[in-house]
Amino acid sequence: MGNSIEKSPDSIPPPQAAATPRLTLRNLARALRPRQWTKNIVVLAAFFFALGDKQQHLSPLMFGWALLAAALFCITSSAVYIFNDIIDRQRDSAHPVKRLRPIASGAIPVATAWAVAFILLGIGMGGSWFVAPDFALMVSMYVALQIAYTLWLKHVALVDVFVIAFGFVLRAIAGGFAVNVTISSWLLICTFLMALFLALCKRRHEKRLMEEKQLFNLRPSLNDSDQRLFDQLIAIMAGAVIIAYAIYTQWPDTVAKFQTTHLSFTIPFVIFGMFRYLDLVYRQAKGDQPEYILLTDIPLILDVLLFGVCVWWIIIGNG
Repeated sequence: MGNSIEKSPDSIPPPQAAATPRLTLRNLARALRPRQWTKNIVVLAAFFFALGDKQQHLSPLMFGWALLAAALFCITSSAVYIFNDIIDRQRDSAHPVKRLRPIASGAIPVATAWAVAFILLGIGMGGSWFVAPDFALMVSMYVALQIAYTLWLKHVALVDVFVIAFGFVLRAIAGGFAVNVTISSWLLICTFLMALFLALCKRRHEKRLMEEKQLFNLRPSLNDSDQRLFDQLIAIMAGAVIIAYAIYTQWPDTVAKFQTTHLSFTIPFVIFGMFRYLDLVYRQAKGDQPEYILLTDIPLILDVLLFGVCVWWIIIGNG
């Protein structure tokens, strides 16, 4: 009789198979690093500053092309991030934070990660040819640079931060090609200097973490570096960004392009932004995740929004 007793529906454990796909998709989404897509806002810079250019003739359709270009860079950069995580999975497994990444933790099989990376790369690079050949060339250069960075250049002290900064310059140039507008050389200089500043702040944070936690395999290129050197370089770059942007606002080509000298009114926003970021780096020991700071620090968010509104009002309002 005991063998004839059936289990009640409530006593039967729920099937576990349904949870696995959701967990996998969540881990895949994390592996794409969507938070770092904020870096690709730089792709929109050419279109944004061309809006008030009296020599450019923009149409609403170009905004769509600019958004498509930024989206393709997001897809391509995610492929690069996955590639980086595959290559660095063993080193990341010893990192106090990076060990939680899906690939380093083993949540995503390496074979699956390779497949996703190639699919994303195919979409990103294939779609870039649909936008413009020159844009596709910039995307290809970006991918080649990031592969070289992952395999070799990231292990060369100081060279690594220059590579990161040049990646932002490629984004800005690509954005100009996507909408067929020329981008000011001074804006490219500002982009390069700002990216260099952020990269140096990140390396300083990593150096500090290495010394505090005795994690000398965290980033081998930092083993022979000096935190005081990073402090000096960060100070130099902070001043260089402010000076370069100030020159850009009063440069004859800029004044002729926008037919105004009032862009100088936006300089205080740049100064405050630099000061605020330095405060976060030195007083609050942040700087390891610039994209996270940009999305969470209220004073910095307000500063960026006010800067954008002010630039918009000056270059568009004068039209």
